[in-house]
Amino acid sequence: MNTSFATLDYVIFAAYAIVILGVGLWVSRSKEGETKNAEDYFLASKSLPWWAIGASLIAANISAEQFIGMSGSGFAGGLAIATYEWMAALTLIVVGKFFLPIFIEKGLYTIPEFVEKRYSSQLKTILAVFWIGLYVFVNLASVLYLGGLALQTILGIELMTGVLGLASFAAAYSLYGGLSAVAWTDIIQVVVLVLGGLVTTYLALDTVSGGNGFFEGLSTVFHAVPDRFDMILEKGHPEYNNLPGIGVLIGGMWIANLYYWGFNQYIIQRTLAAKSLAESQKGILFAAGLKMIIPIIVVIPGIAAYVIVNDPSLLGSLGEAGMQNMPTAGTSDKAFPWLMQFLPTGFKGIAIAALAAAIVSSLASMLNSTATIFTMDIYKALINTEASETRTVNVGRISAFVALIIATIMAPLLGGIDQAFQFIQEYTGIVSPGILAVFVLGLFWKKASNKGAIYGALASIPIAMFFKIGSKGWMAGSSIEGLFPTLPFLDQMGFTAILSMVVIVLVSLRENRNKQDAKGIELKKEMFDTPAIYNIGAFALMLVLVALYAFFW
Repeated sequence: MNTSFATLDYVIFAAYAIVILGVGLWVSRSKEGETKNAEDYFLASKSLPWWAIGASLIAANISAEQFIGMSGSGFAGGLAIATYEWMAALTLIVVGKFFLPIFIEKGLYTIPEFVEKRYSSQLKTILAVFWIGLYVFVNLASVLYLGGLALQTILGIELMTGVLGLASFAAAYSLYGGLSAVAWTDIIQVVVLVLGGLVTTYLALDTVSGGNGFFEGLSTVFHAVPDRFDMILEKGHPEYNNLPGIGVLIGGMWIANLYYWGFNQYIIQRTLAAKSLAESQKGILFAAGLKMIIPIIVVIPGIAAYVIVNDPSLLGSLGEAGMQNMPTAGTSDKAFPWLMQFLPTGFKGIAIAALAAAIVSSLASMLNSTATIFTMDIYKALINTEASETRTVNVGRISAFVALIIATIMAPLLGGIDQAFQFIQEYTGIVSPGILAVFVLGLFWKKASNKGAIYGALASIPIAMFFKIGSKGWMAGSSIEGLFPTLPFLDQMGFTAILSMVVIVLVSLRENRNKQDAKGIELKKEMFDTPAIYNIGAFALMLVLVALYAFFW
């Protein structure tokens, strides 16, 4: 156990845990004489206000992969990784205006349910199984691993002990209460994670400036490593393959973000639980605003850690502890946990509570969404179509528990990955372009057919692997090496999405050359009308984005 974690820190962390568990269990309670039905458990009774939706979106999104992984990428490459956050704000605006109206009009519980209504139950089942596998083996497992890694670095506990502790914490309030418990506790989680993140950022920059505060520290870092504040990387930059120059603005970044924010069950589920479409759209706008400040708490600390590690005078001022678990070029993900070791008593408790809030809120969201897809799209659709409301809710709880057990077993197997955030993005990017192609054409092209969607989704995997084989150098030295192009993975995603759409279009036109598909969506202009507050807020955010990219170009 790390002896620098004092009694006050434990008290602060314990208080946080008690509040979260207390609130989660309180909102989970059933009124006397009532039992939870599927809408209560999976969609929070469709009662969420905009501020709860916005906070819950950010809490579900910000996890160990941001605090640990994105700080690691900040250490390795600088501010350019923040493009995931700032472009996400723009993506959220697009989702709120063009995707949400259709989803809410159709009264969806799950994203696979849209596939059934637009294409077929066969394709719905295929995608439901895929999403369950992705959530369990990639998302849940990686969040548990990175969280356990952070606790191991900060507190000195065993990795598996940290993983089990985080899993148990998330399960304690989310399995029983469902989305209501997740969404309402997320409001507290967001406050804690933003406050704790700002504390860590402030103290890291204060250290860099020799005790002269946040703004002086930011100025010092900027002048010490100006190249680390370039948002658009040039060819030849060590991180260019992860963030390929202008491609982050006009290329594959849109594929990654539209897939994640528009068609990802554990993100979109809280917007489906809104009181109304207008309330949901205001929640989306609130989340977009919060996205703009996230790089301050997850990227800047990584850059500050890089400056400290490479400045002997700063590193020396940290004493012997500064040499322990120090991040290096091959262990970038240690940057954020390493910084947290030097926080004063009390602040360390706040910071570790923030990290825990980020981890367990994402775990709870992923568990609830995994349970929702399994229960509504597999169990109730294929196994027990006559399941009662009580039975449906209980199956949701059991499936979430099983998913958590599997992810807990898988988590330690992810050890040894550097820049885990980039790893997750890259390997999710093998399958996301094809799914995005299926959804975008299904939403906005009436001739898209079920057969075309299936062929496009299946073809996207070999197309993605074709690009990845060359880019990973798996055929290096062989006689066929030149057949495979070498591209950054975001560019690979862009080309994969385009080619998958081509497959869908060609196959669909063979069936529907002179007619619309029977399940094509009738789009009306008024569907996409948005409130004045949404339009004003969206325009203001876009102006800020233009200013940021112009300044840090």
